[in-house]
Amino acid sequence: MTDTPPLRQPCPPGLCDCQQQALRNAPGADQRVLRLTEREEKILVQRLEQLRDLDDLYYMLGRLEQQLGIRLQIEAPAGEVRTVRGLVFEFAPQQGLCRKTRKALPAALRRALAAQPHILYALLDSHGLFGNR
Repeated sequence: MTDTPPLRQPCPPGLCDCQQQALRNAPGADQRVLRLTEREEKILVQRLEQLRDLDDLYYMLGRLEQQLGIRLQIEAPAGEVRTVRGLVFEFAPQQGLCRKTRKALPAALRRALAAQPHILYALLDSHGLFGNR
């Protein structure tokens, strides 16, 4: 008897643009993102809010890609960044990634970076803000 991991419940039709049903029906498609149930998403959000340093941030971004296939990039715009809100969080196009998740993960990261400004400064410095060009 094989236990299959629980999959995320489908979004109500017309409420989300995640195309989850098409992903479920596609043979051979990468369905790892469907393993992120609402319960697991809450745990992930809590973990993201508890980042310790820049290495921990990069570790979590790597785990998102490795375990769920979610690629999230954090960019600092070319101009001045005054607050965490100035950062741009961009997801690679991915079928099955719910709109709620696309909002919850950046919000959790913003809260973490606001609570731990040293991570924000290190992130901005890694993008050359403080002269490492």
